[in-house]
Amino acid sequence: MSQVFYELFDQSKVGDSASDHSWRFVGDQVMGGLSSGLIDPITIDGVECVCLSGNVSVANNGGFIQMAWDFSEEQAAHAQQFDGLYLDVIGNGEGYNLHLRTSQLWLPWQSFRSGFRAGSGWQRLLFPFSEFQSYRTYARLNVSKLKRIGVVAIGREFEAQVCVRSFGFYSQS
Repeated sequence: MSQVFYELFDQSKVGDSASDHSWRFVGDQVMGGLSSGLIDPITIDGVECVCLSGNVSVANNGGFIQMAWDFSEEQAAHAQQFDGLYLDVIGNGEGYNLHLRTSQLWLPWQSFRSGFRAGSGWQRLLFPFSEFQSYRTYARLNVSKLKRIGVVAIGREFEAQVCVRSFGFYSQS
């Protein structure tokens, strides 16, 4: 069985300034939380990537930091031709989430979620659309309505470091 990959983001094709890439930081401070973090472009083992790092705190009803990337309407429409998303990632061995937001969702805590572990070596992870779980919504994931992807450190106290080289859609053929 072969796989087809359609790249949406590759850090090596972006400038080296944090303002040059499409990722943005979102933290639990919007809800009064005390987690802290940032996103930065760096090079690990000769590979250019963008990293989410910081401390997740569950104090004061907090508990997450996130790097978010917005899909264009054209990319979202294109998504239905694929089986899922891929992520080229490295990290500190901790567990993270991949969250999808769509135009089906209106409350900030709603999402479609899949978990993963970011190991200490570069790996390509595949996330089938069919395996994303609805979170605090009865909606089922409609990939043609994608709005945002988030790489999220969430739910427990820990030091986060997860880095993404590239991501996109994939299909099995």
